[in-house]
Amino acid sequence: MRRRKKKGSDIKLLSYNNYVIRENIESLKGKWHERFGNNNPIHAEFGTGRGKFITTLAKENPDINYIAMEIKEEVLLKAVEKAAEQNLTNILFIWGDVNQIEEYFDKGELERVYINFCDPWPKKRWAKRRLTHTSFLNKYYNILNEKGEVHFKSDNEGLFEFTLNEICNNPWKLKNICLDLGNNEDVYNVTTEYEDKFMSQGMKIYRCEAQKVINSLK
Repeated sequence: MRRRKKKGSDIKLLSYNNYVIRENIESLKGKWHERFGNNNPIHAEFGTGRGKFITTLAKENPDINYIAMEIKEEVLLKAVEKAAEQNLTNILFIWGDVNQIEEYFDKGELERVYINFCDPWPKKRWAKRRLTHTSFLNKYYNILNEKGEVHFKSDNEGLFEFTLNEICNNPWKLKNICLDLGNNEDVYNVTTEYEDKFMSQGMKIYRCEAQKVINSLK
């Protein structure tokens, strides 16, 4: 189904100029710490949706800087409004395309990347569009520092299986794999809007973490 754009959402989104970065994003490459005004670790969520997840983290962790990226302006607006309502000062929003992250971030500039409930692109010929495909994992590897991690969640079992295999075939260490997050009391979990809906329907949520491996022979 073709996405309907909400009239005026782009103008309203750009009115939050203290939060939203749309133009000349490339000019901040290597300068994100300067933009935040501190040297705190930077975590980024690619495909932030309506922003419940990332704004909750920002509120709970004031000593971490957060960057939320989303390409759909009417959805991103909801996330920005959440941050503004809470007067969060450690979060910025990029209205941009995840395919261009190496143009937006320098090598080693981020400490953690979150990928939550991305499009599974189920057909085999669409595999390269999946945000956990090797081509994207290589991008994350480049922009993450030596302690860098990717945290991934999905409701799609096929995508999760694909993701585990892609991670294992690249210089990453898999850890904290969970096959039913909603029933795992040992994992502290900040949910997304989609996740709340899925869990209310009794659907399983799959989660894993991938830690960057330096000097791998792979």
